[in-house]
Amino acid sequence: MGMIQEFKQFAIKGNVVDMAVGVIIGTAFGKIVSSVVTDVVMPPIGVLIGGVDFSKLAVVLVDATATAPAVVISYGKFIQTVVDFMIVAGVIFLVIKGINSMKKKEEAAIESAPSAPTTQEVLLAEIRDLLKK
Repeated sequence: MGMIQEFKQFAIKGNVVDMAVGVIIGTAFGKIVSSVVTDVVMPPIGVLIGGVDFSKLAVVLVDATATAPAVVISYGKFIQTVVDFMIVAGVIFLVIKGINSMKKKEEAAIESAPSAPTTQEVLLAEIRDLLKK
């Protein structure tokens, strides 16, 4: 019974729920990023590099027969996946860099704003003023 109770406490604390929400949102965000890469970023890059499509590159180990398909090593798909990953990583890097720069500007604005004096500072200023009189 102790283990079941411990699991209930773990699940109720929100750890499992937070993780599930993160995975679901991450999956949805992954679809958005994949669409951006496939539909927005890759077409101009394809034009720039001359329409090279790595995904069709392969080495045929055994030719197809009437009863069995060909056995191939599709190294082109791997290369295309690596290129896609590099593009996604670059785009995410730029987005995170933009977000961080906005946070830094926000923090700088907060730091540059004069802070209200503490209670001790106010009391010390009053004492100073009284001593001057």
